[in-house]
Amino acid sequence: MTPEFQTVGEIAAVDSGPAFKSAHFGGPDEGIRLLRGDNIEPGALRWAGTRTWPESMLPGYEHLAIKEGDLILGMDRPLISAGLKLARARPSDLPALLVQRVARIRPHSINGAYLYHWLSGFEFQQHLNGSATGTQLPHVNLKSIKQFKVPRFSEAAEARIVEVLEDHLSRLDAGVDYLNAARRRCALYEDATIMRALGSTESRQDGVEQIINGHLPALAEGWSWQTLGEVADVVGGVTKDAKKQSDPSYIEVPYLRVANVQRARLDLENVTTLRVPPAKAEALRLLKGDVLMNEGGDRDKLARGWVWDGQIEGCIHQNHVFRVRPRDDMRSEWLAWCANTYGARWAQRHGKQSVNLASISLKVIKTMPIPVPPLPDQDERLAQIHEVVSRSRRLIGEVETGLARADRLRRSLLTAAFSGRLTGAASDVERVEEIAADVVEAEAPEGVLF
Repeated sequence: MTPEFQTVGEIAAVDSGPAFKSAHFGGPDEGIRLLRGDNIEPGALRWAGTRTWPESMLPGYEHLAIKEGDLILGMDRPLISAGLKLARARPSDLPALLVQRVARIRPHSINGAYLYHWLSGFEFQQHLNGSATGTQLPHVNLKSIKQFKVPRFSEAAEARIVEVLEDHLSRLDAGVDYLNAARRRCALYEDATIMRALGSTESRQDGVEQIINGHLPALAEGWSWQTLGEVADVVGGVTKDAKKQSDPSYIEVPYLRVANVQRARLDLENVTTLRVPPAKAEALRLLKGDVLMNEGGDRDKLARGWVWDGQIEGCIHQNHVFRVRPRDDMRSEWLAWCANTYGARWAQRHGKQSVNLASISLKVIKTMPIPVPPLPDQDERLAQIHEVVSRSRRLIGEVETGLARADRLRRSLLTAAFSGRLTGAASDVERVEEIAADVVEAEAPEGVLF
């Protein structure tokens, strides 16, 4: 089959909504749900943290109503680690109203499921990546969405593609669900063990919720609760002064930014330099054993801690990164684990949040509660944490390998389906495996085996 091509704008109505005035927002069940970017995740809409619009103020907004089968795309940061923020509206998602920075794609001259699967593919993600604007919060516009091309076959052929594709995807999704459940179980086991090692006598969930709400659970005998500001010197970093970068008295030093501490490890490959006064360079110089915490950025990375091992001599840090220097009776790694377990969720609750970003002030971060045991207890519990985390991470690594293979198979299924190579027979699996192998060969760096 040789397809013809049409643009999304030719086969679907593509719209976005206005900015509703937040002064009229209500809570859940207080009106019509507003479909915001925060409500979109890959493959589904979620309604936690729902905002609503009074039904009495609906007149004039009827055209923004979501219908079953509408395709919903988040226009701010459309690609996240879990995939593309694209979903199909279901009956349970109604009623809802479209708001700004969310795209509603309503098919009118094409099978809606066919279009949904095509837009779920790698080609559309590449298109969005190439047309997005902004770095901190990538954004795609309606024009770019409308311009994306869709391969067209006969109505019967497109229906058959959907039928065969969804049969294969249903089995693949079942496997992915199993792997995700295994990953969650590993993470819960790891979290529960770490919480116990940190001295909580409560269950993991109960303990975290109590800490977040300010009701500190009981600790092991001889331990006490103190604040981060009491057990460590916590300081903010330096703000770049563009006007004084040519000042001859300034010196050039390595400079850590939020981007360097936003991931699962410190990213030291893209460390820039900054010119600062010598006194400031000395005052903010990172020492081995300092703990770095994010002041702002992605919500799930807020306040997470990394121990500085002195990797770069004379390095300082940005004002959006906190330097936490523990007192002599506190292990740096102990503080980092506190931050990386309940601390991150505590910071989300007590900091400021927008749709995708969050921040917390120096004054507030200093009030984070820290369980303080004697040093021998810290060393013993840290050894327990290392053992558990090592086992858990090995298991999670195996799960991640399976999920990566599933992702390649999904992309290969879509490639095969839209090129007419799926028949619905058992041999399709072998065909897709061959395509997946081609994907790996094309994408893998030289010398890397999967």
